[in-house]
Amino acid sequence: MIGKLTGLVDSVAEDHCILDVGGVGYLVQCPTSTLAKLNAGTHASLMIETKVSDDAIRLYGFASAEEREWFRLLQTVQNVGSRVALNVLSALSPRALERALALSDKAAIGKAQGVGPKLALRIVTELKDKPIGDGLVAAFHAQASPATPPPPSAAGEAVAALMGLGVAEPAARRVVEQAALRMGDDAEAPVLIKAALQELGR
Repeated sequence: MIGKLTGLVDSVAEDHCILDVGGVGYLVQCPTSTLAKLNAGTHASLMIETKVSDDAIRLYGFASAEEREWFRLLQTVQNVGSRVALNVLSALSPRALERALALSDKAAIGKAQGVGPKLALRIVTELKDKPIGDGLVAAFHAQASPATPPPPSAAGEAVAALMGLGVAEPAARRVVEQAALRMGDDAEAPVLIKAALQELGR
């Protein structure tokens, strides 16, 4: 199997390029993100996925091994073949795809040609928690949900303080929002608490 090709870019078309390697021109189908990086007459290296069928041998090329891994992983989803996988990678970079899966963003994946709402949902459902390579999706989850939560905002501290004084949460949030409008976004918690208590006293 061919895993990588390095040679001279002979031509670039809408969905493929021809890569001249030692005088042999290989037709390589690529996502548009990869094709955009290629220029005829320049040297290039592509990570290759080889598909062998009864009637043809097809080569799919990618700018990075990560992109190739996503191509493979996408095809583990029912009804996602090579063409649809290429379309997804044409619409979304690996990082954007990771983010869409981590956030269950079906709309982002649905932007790819040939991916309807049902298929977008299936891709999200089946790949959301599936690691790839060194655990890219899992790593994104870890980044999105750090072990140490960020410190609460001044408004959040003010709401918590008012609730500690016996004010119901809806009322606490309402008066803190009003206080924040009066005092400005940069107001610290003690200032917001004082202003919010004044709002309650009105």
